[in-house]
Parts: sequence; structure tokens; C-alpha cells
Amino acid sequence: MGASAAPDDAQGPEPGPHPRPDPGPPPGTGRPPVPGAAGAHGDGGTRDSLDAATEATRSLQGLSTELTSRVPRLLEAMRTIGSELDIHSMLDRIARTAAEFAGARQAAVGVLAPSGPGLSDVITYGVPDGERDALAALLAERPEDPRPGPAERLRVPIRVQGRRFADLYLADKRGGGRFSPSDLGMVKVLATEAGIAIGNARLYEATRQREHWIDGSVAVTTTLLSGGDAEDALSVVAEQARRLAGSAAGIVLVPEENGGLEIVAANADDPAGLLGTVVSPRAAIVPQLLAGEPVFIDDSATDPRMTADISERYGPSMMLPLSSGDRVLGILAIPRGRGGRPFTALERTLATQFADQAAMALVLAEAQRDRERLAVYEDRDRIARDLHDLVIQRLFATGMMLESAQRQAPVPEVREQIGKAVDELDATIHEVRTAIFALQQGPAEVPSGLRTRVLREIGTAAVPLGFQPSVAFLGAVDARVGELTAKNLIAALREALSNALRHARAGRIEVTVDATVRLPDGRDGVRLRVADDGVGIPATGRRSGLRNLARRAEALGGACNYGPGLGADGGGTSLVWEAPL
Repeated sequence: MGASAAPDDAQGPEPGPHPRPDPGPPPGTGRPPVPGAAGAHGDGGTRDSLDAATEATRSLQGLSTELTSRVPRLLEAMRTIGSELDIHSMLDRIARTAAEFAGARQAAVGVLAPSGPGLSDVITYGVPDGERDALAALLAERPEDPRPGPAERLRVPIRVQGRRFADLYLADKRGGGRFSPSDLGMVKVLATEAGIAIGNARLYEATRQREHWIDGSVAVTTTLLSGGDAEDALSVVAEQARRLAGSAAGIVLVPEENGGLEIVAANADDPAGLLGTVVSPRAAIVPQLLAGEPVFIDDSATDPRMTADISERYGPSMMLPLSSGDRVLGILAIPRGRGGRPFTALERTLATQFADQAAMALVLAEAQRDRERLAVYEDRDRIARDLHDLVIQRLFATGMMLESAQRQAPVPEVREQIGKAVDELDATIHEVRTAIFALQQGPAEVPSGLRTRVLREIGTAAVPLGFQPSVAFLGAVDARVGELTAKNLIAALREALSNALRHARAGRIEVTVDATVRLPDGRDGVRLRVADDGVGIPATGRRSGLRNLARRAEALGGACNYGPGLGADGGGTSLVWEAPL
């Protein structure tokens, strides 16, 4: 299939002039109503549709008796095309219908790229696989000087609301003849109707996409305000953004003290290697993002502004600030895979609006957590005062009474038993004082060592549990476990202790942090084990907490599972959470 001239309006012999009919849409179009389409483009959009319909009607005038007899079939085809709402399916139907009416063995529709040269899509009918690339190159040409050219091929533009959207191309006339002026007239009518139908379908798709993104924003807001910590909130944003955009990943980065950006939440088929990645402050996009400006990338793998190694995995990308006023909470990155479809202008607008809504929800969720945290601290202060002023004093008085009774007891065995009871009271007083210290410790006072943070979490949980869980450390946990893994391990421990408190009805809990383990893939790792003697995990019911634990581990390249606990015959639950060092 050799190259041919491609005028802007149509290639092929022009039909003669026809009398101008009264304006009105071509009969039998059968287009479905589109929500919001009537006023979506104002009077200009209506005039465009009327002009296109008038041109379509004019093209039907003066046809031969033979072709006039084909008009009902053409109108039925136009009605069928107009009832289709999926644009790709519609273009495939247009190519087939045009080939049938013009008697062509081959047909193609080349959809022009929204910006710049080239095509965004090519739909073919009857074209051999070996000729598709050459045809795509031909359709990508956009000559501006129309000339009649030969009638062996037809090329007619498909216009949507006055703008050229695609080209309909026909070749290889059946019987080896040439396309006639009447063939061209039929094809032009079909192309005009196709433009009207595509305009309706695009309005429908835009409405559907807006509803989709609005529903996603509502889901994010509802989830964020229902509770959970900040890291879970960012994970929700990443997960919803990926789902709504149909992208390869959803990634949230937060500003670092040195001016760079760190990935703290990622939702992808293979999240390992994403979490903890830092974008250098010297990267060209960082100042723009931290200033609150969105960045749109055509190809992350080749764009010089993208310096992180993970950029090689992705193609088109949107990087959107999560900002509230002058404060940038983070950056939402939504990349598609290598060679993926570019994001449209509508998708960019909707994603930006989603990021703004998500940022507002994050601010509200943060304020809600602050209020809840303040209430917890006030309650802790009250509990600490009561423990100190009432419980410890009573325990101390009881101990003195027992010591007095011990001195007066005539039987040695009784004195020994009373002495043991006094020792137990002393140990209890010591544990209560440790719990009081943990309750009074504010967030700014939290030490950085993993061992101390584990002890603090256990001490905090001991008060509502009513007993002190035991804890054991294996290996140099402070030196070997990195900060990112340590944060996730503490979150996993908190979730496990919370589950034991709310659901297990346990009387004994053992916590082990082992930094000497070797994971199944051979890497060095850290393992958290929380075992209790409670009622175990029910066969039915919600398991969102366990899913959160598994997600945290998998994002780091680890795993999470559970099994029998400490009770008789394996009663209770033993939860194991592990990640590489």
C-alpha cells in the first residue's frame, strides 16, 4: 500500500454540487441520550452538531437510483453506530461499515494524537499484519494542501465538534475498480455521523469518568475519617489513585528534612524496592513539586528530570502535590507502565481534583487523630494519677501489713509464704511504676531505639490488658533493624496487641523480636512473634487488621502469617511478622 495524498477534508473524486437542504439532523441516527450532553458545550456545541448534520444531509442529495436504494441500509448503519458508547468499538464498527458500503477490502481509522504529531490509536479492517505499520505511518501524515488525487484510495476526516479527530481510510476496491463519487459521498455521510456519535460517546465517557473519580474521592474521605494511623491513610490514597487512574502504581512521597522526597506508601503489583526510595533534592522536579505545582511526564524512563532508578519501570506519569494552603503534605505519583497510554487532559484534571480532595481529607484526618490523641493523653494522665495516688499506696500499705504479720507469725512456713507475698507486691509496685512512666511519656519523648519502642508499646498495652506481656530480644535489634522496617514492626506490634486486647480475651502474651533470622529467600531478616492463649481467630468475621499487617510486610519484601497460640492444644493465636533487614 503505497503513500498517497491526504487532503484535510477528503481524498478522492468530489461529487458534484447539490441543492442546499433545510437544516436538520439526518434521519434515523438513533443516538442514545447522553447525561449532561445538552449543555456541555453551550450553543456552540449545538451549532457544531447541526452543521455536521446539515452537511451529512446535503451529501445524500442527487445520488443515483442505485445508491438511493442503499440509503435505508446506510441510515440503519448510522443508527447502529450512534448506539455504541465505547469509542474503540465504535471506530471498529465504522471501519467495517465503510468498507462494506464502499466495496473496499481494506479499511482503517487513524485517531490523531491529542497533542503533537502521530496517532494515539489505529483500527484496521482487512489489513494484513505485515502492512499495518506502513498504513499507520501513512495515516500519521497530516498534509495541509488538499488535491483530488487518484480514486484508488479514499481518505476522509472524521471531525468531532469541528475539530479533526481521526481519518477514515479505504483501499483495494473490490473487483479492482476505482472508488466512485457516490462511494465518496456515502463515506462522507458515514464520517459525519461518526463524528456526531463520537462526540456523544466522549461526553458520556467524560461524565462516567467524573462520577468514577467523585466516588473514589468520597471513598478516600470516608476511609481516612474512619480512623487509623497516618501511614495507613497514605496507603489508602495510593491504592485509590491507582485504581481510579488505571495505572501501574499509586505512590505517595513525603518531604525529607534535606529537601528530598521519600516514598512512604506504594500500591503496585511489585511494591518491593519502592518503599524507602528517596528522590534527591537536586532532581529538577523536586522544587516544582514542593512549590505546589503538578508535573506531568510523557515518559518517566527517558525524561531527564526523573533521576530515581525506579523511573525506568514507568512511562507516562502524573505527579500531583497533596497540598493544603501553603503546606505540601506530600506528593501523589500515578505512573503507567512503559509504553502505556498517555493521560488525557480530562484525566489530568480529574486526578488533580482528586489529589486536592485527598489532601483535605488527610488534613481533617490528622486533626481528628490529634483530638483523639489528646483525649487519650488526658485519660492516661488520669489513670497514671490514680495508679500512683491510690493503687501504689494501697499496695504499699498492704505490704507493710504483711511484713508486720510475718514478724508475728509463729510458724516458719507461714512466715516464708508471707515473705513471698511481700516480694510479689514489691514486683507489682515496680511494674505499676513502669506503666505510669510509659503513660506519662509524650510523643516527643519517644526514644529512637527499637528495643525501647517495643518496651514502651508493651508497657502501654499492659494497663488495659490487666497484665504485663513478656518480651524477649534476640540479636542487636537496635543496630541491625533500619528505621523504615522498625516503624512498620512497631505498627505491626501495636496492631497485634490491640487485637489481643479487643478479641482474644487472653491471660498471657509473649512478644519476641528476633534480628538473627534468615528468611526463606536467604536474606537476613527480623521477625516479630506475638503469641497469646486467648480464643484464637474466628473462622468468620472481619480481618482488616490482619490484612494491614500482611500489606506492611509485603511492601518491604517480607510476609505475615498466623498459627496456633500458647493455650492448651494450641489454643490462642501466634502471629509472625517478618521483613528483610
